[in-house]
Amino acid sequence: MSVDTNKPAAIPAEESHLARNLSNRHLQLLAIGGAIGTGLFMGSGKTISLAGPSILLVYAIIGFMLFFVMRALGELLLSNLEYRSFADFAGHYLGPWAQFFTGWTYWLCWIVTGVADVVAVSGYISFWFPELALWIPAIGLILTLLCLNLPTVRNFGEIEFWFALIKIVAICVLIVAGVAMLISGFTLPNGSAAAVSNIWAHGGFFPNGFAGFVAGFQIAIFAFVGIELVGTAAAEAKDPETSLPKAINSIPIRVVLFYLGALFVIISVIPWNQVDPNSSPFVAMFSLAGLGIAAHVVNFVVLTSATSSANSGIYSTSRMIFGLATDGLAPKALGQLNRRKVPANALFFSCIFLLSGVVMLYAGQSLLEAFTIVTTISALLFIFIWSIILASYVQYRRQRPDLHEKSSFKMPGGNAAVVMVFAFFAFVLWALGQEADTATALKVTPVWFVLLAVAYLATKILKRR
Repeated sequence: MSVDTNKPAAIPAEESHLARNLSNRHLQLLAIGGAIGTGLFMGSGKTISLAGPSILLVYAIIGFMLFFVMRALGELLLSNLEYRSFADFAGHYLGPWAQFFTGWTYWLCWIVTGVADVVAVSGYISFWFPELALWIPAIGLILTLLCLNLPTVRNFGEIEFWFALIKIVAICVLIVAGVAMLISGFTLPNGSAAAVSNIWAHGGFFPNGFAGFVAGFQIAIFAFVGIELVGTAAAEAKDPETSLPKAINSIPIRVVLFYLGALFVIISVIPWNQVDPNSSPFVAMFSLAGLGIAAHVVNFVVLTSATSSANSGIYSTSRMIFGLATDGLAPKALGQLNRRKVPANALFFSCIFLLSGVVMLYAGQSLLEAFTIVTTISALLFIFIWSIILASYVQYRRQRPDLHEKSSFKMPGGNAAVVMVFAFFAFVLWALGQEADTATALKVTPVWFVLLAVAYLATKILKRR
């Protein structure tokens, strides 16, 4: 009797399937929202001050490399529509250990990111309500997102649709305002003129040399965290064969328009050496455009961006834990769905850990450096996730050449592209080792994998009993 090796190690029973309630517009905006992080709004000032105009090349290179990761993700997911996430095909092609490591690592990534978002949202709310206790918006955010995600996955899709739309509108307004300044020959209060020549007129394209260019990667790579989220949502998309390729293929357009477009306009209007690294250049741009409430507008945008990130974290972690539980790699109770096909227990499980963000609000300034290290560890773990996706693709090509041959969504470049992206990841790890705080994170990260290895061995022992 032949065995169909195209199936994952364990496919849940039909009654345990997630509902496919995400429409094409949900998946498209979810992909855009995942590619536009809060780092673009709040962290771009520091990246510009470090790399100067070469930050445009930094974002272009990162976006180019991650496009291949997403194409590999898309080809693998579409090769078997019973895959619920990339953890499933990792387990199928690399072994159960890979599913365990990928699922729990991705869970930790989003929990840490979610904790940071809870802290950030509390700070943004205090901008308008300074007298309000910080724990109130923190707990309010978690409870609100929990209530919105419990009914159906369509609720999550609608929330993310509007959150992404807000970010898109904000960036488009900035680009239009910047272009108008360039055309009109706008003059800054200090006498500097808005002109495209600002890209090369203040020390050249690489004003801080190679060291400054490398420093840009240390921060910019974090802005792309979440780009793979569309792969988690594919299991609940109505028409993944059509919507998933559209979402992935639009990544280059999104990077050029939202990242390069916005940064190009900012550096053209405000010379890079006049950008304040400690504040958002978006605030400066809107202020120059005559928008007196610029700080309030940007605060609203970053508030929705952080809320969107926390919402994505609750969603993605619950689906990942659900997949692990149905395959016996997490407590069985976390694999149960409610009547609306939502993994309610997994949602509650993740929200409990997000509550640790409330503790961080009162931890004191002395822990800020440690908190930076923890969030850097999260970004490093995302690089691990992207690497697992590529490794799974290599095994898929090796084990199932027939599926690759008949695929209508082949990854361009094949295995040669995989080698190129792995070389890029090695460069990023080297770059992260050049600064003290990120170097510390590189040393601490292996502890997580040691803990996972112990937990995986314990799981195997319990299964045998």
